Amino acid sequence: MTDFSLIETLRWQPGEGFIRLRLHLARLSRSARRLGFPQPLGAAAKLDETVREATGPLRIRMTFDAQGRIEVTSAPFVPLAPDTIWTVRLAATRLDPADRLLRVKTTRRAVYETARSEYALAEADEVILLNERGEVCEGTITSIFLDDGSGILRTPPISCGLLAGVLRTELICARKARVGRLSLADLDAGAFYLGNSLRGLIRAKLIRN
Repeated sequence: MTDFSLIETLRWQPGEGFIRLRLHLARLSRSARRLGFPQPLGAAAKLDETVREATGPLRIRMTFDAQGRIEVTSAPFVPLAPDTIWTVRLAATRLDPADRLLRVKTTRRAVYETARSEYALAEADEVILLNERGEVCEGTITSIFLDDGSGILRTPPISCGLLAGVLRTELICARKARVGRLSLADLDAGAFYLGNSLRGLIRAKLIRN
């Protein structure tokens, strides 16, 4: 399978540099190894070259393919207001937990694009996907975190069929999140968040049809 590229989406901040850069590069290297891609040895240098003359926050998108080609694009980044609450809807599209490509971030995004297209942009800020067993997995561009009152966020295990998100990894390693299966009843009963490395944690509200 070589008809896709790996993706990393990063945020660059003046005075701080790339946010969670080590984790992004580690995931890229790990994914490349699992898929039989060459190692992305020039990734860090390519990123540095892209932001050499940057003066404001940037959203950085880096792709890496089976031939070892690295492409980086950038766009201005505007953060969400701290009190933002995203409206979330549930997709009819289901994920196959046996699909191991769901565990790596690639340009093969048809299942996520199909789920997102189930609702107009005005109807939902993000769309949540379940797997074929009815377990909560992830959003189309975010990981899911439940505040169950324990003081540690709960996030679905990779085995449910979902991406090992960089923010998710950071929170688990910092013991601010733990792995645990989630049901829709869990989301209905407790406060929950969506998040990714670009935007951090975002409070969410599920609207059931």
